[in-house]
Amino acid sequence: MCQSPLHDFIHGLPKCEHHVHLEGCLTPELIFHLAERNGIQLPSAAENPAYASIAALTNRYEHFTSLDDFLAFYFEGMAVLRTEEDFTDLAWSYFQKAHADGVHHAEVFFDPQVHQSRGVAYATIVAGFAAGCKRAETELGLSTRLIMCFVRHLPIASAQQVYEEFLTHAHFDAGVVHGLGWSSSEVGPPKDMFREIYASAAAKGIPLTAHAGEEGDPTYISTALELGATRIDHGIRLIEDPELLKRVAAEGTLLTVCPLSNVRLRCVSSVEQVPIRKFLASGVKFSINSDDPAYFGGYILDNYCAVQEAHQLTAMEWRIIAENSVQESWIPDGRKAELLEKIEGHVKQHNLAVSAAA
Repeated sequence: MCQSPLHDFIHGLPKCEHHVHLEGCLTPELIFHLAERNGIQLPSAAENPAYASIAALTNRYEHFTSLDDFLAFYFEGMAVLRTEEDFTDLAWSYFQKAHADGVHHAEVFFDPQVHQSRGVAYATIVAGFAAGCKRAETELGLSTRLIMCFVRHLPIASAQQVYEEFLTHAHFDAGVVHGLGWSSSEVGPPKDMFREIYASAAAKGIPLTAHAGEEGDPTYISTALELGATRIDHGIRLIEDPELLKRVAAEGTLLTVCPLSNVRLRCVSSVEQVPIRKFLASGVKFSINSDDPAYFGGYILDNYCAVQEAHQLTAMEWRIIAENSVQESWIPDGRKAELLEKIEGHVKQHNLAVSAAA
């Protein structure tokens, strides 16, 4: 919890989250629980001391040295997910926390290729996560969107296979999976490795996003835009290219910024270095998100608080961030209007309280 006088305002501010990996919500407690439920042997303490206990694994998560160091644990943790119930339970655990943090709309990523490589069927993965989304909508009143990510560390043939399954199941047309993205290792694989898949998806009107400009330079962002991405996940290195910055601002492209993730993975040394104020001053739209909260020590409210402590934003600046987050969400105009009205009401209530206290 931040010590800012605006903490209560920030907590109650209606939020949209656009950048959270459901697999990144696997807490050490849930990993050990699902491993026991499914009879899965985690690495022994001799093989990897981090798996000696829940406490040891939690402690290890505080010392990632790079994106690839984190990904090794991220993919190891996924091994406990086997059944439709597992995927539903994982999604539900995230949505409960997000709801408590003031999230009203959540667009969540999942990585089917990694599960398929372990023999888990595509239909099992999607059915489980979709059930978690449905429960959040029914019981918590959230609106949700499920976004399938291709992972850059696996061969393109693997991505093509899961894309064909996605089309065969007609999950976009059925409103089950609402968009496509890419994630995993940024630097190393070809920047445009999903060119053909993205061209096909764009022709079908499927919304596209892409992880870019986290560790990679701004050309990773421009390549993603060239391939049809209309949203950039992370994108903090955009500030290194003034012309691209102007273009992103002019086109209203949303960046899904993840401050605590950027610090934990050593993309920046502190939240003060995340270019929040530069983006605001340049008219760049962005939302603030948690990325892989079980691994990075903070869900969305923790990220909001970290930004507030580092940058001391005003209530009006937070309103701009919240409204841009709604406007660039992949939801119908009617739902956008509902959320914008909630934000306006929250801001008015805050202003009245400030006036009364003056």
